[in-house]
Amino acid sequence: MNRRKIEIYVGLFVIVGVITMGYLILAIGEVSFFPKNQYLLHGYFASATGLKQGARVEIAGVEIGTVSNISIDKERLVAKVVFLINGDIEVSDDSIVSVKTAGIIGQKYIDISPGGSDDILEDGDEIDNTESSLDIESLVRKFIFSTDKP
Repeated sequence: MNRRKIEIYVGLFVIVGVITMGYLILAIGEVSFFPKNQYLLHGYFASATGLKQGARVEIAGVEIGTVSNISIDKERLVAKVVFLINGDIEVSDDSIVSVKTAGIIGQKYIDISPGGSDDILEDGDEIDNTESSLDIESLVRKFIFSTDKP
């Protein structure tokens, strides 16, 4: 009988361990079974260098969404960036969207500078005022390989 109790306790321990590992995998992977209240916006940038899918979207340093997709617009030949914004955040149509860098060589993210308009963007709308990121590599390359030598 004593062996039977040990097997039951070991079985319970294994089941609790598997459930705990499953929870941790879902929590760390940020898996959501229920869709969040979000809406899509998109903007066109001359350059989206270094920006990646899943990057943060911020207003005033607070994360309000993520970059959903980055592609090339074949008609305009510019980068089209689609991002998801939390549903409780309202973005006016005169807001400025910029690709910024966290620190000197940090990750790229989208920063939205709010405008003053009363017209609020809705799901699928385009933000007209965009600013591309500063490409530090090309600036350094120009400085190093400049032909103007004293």
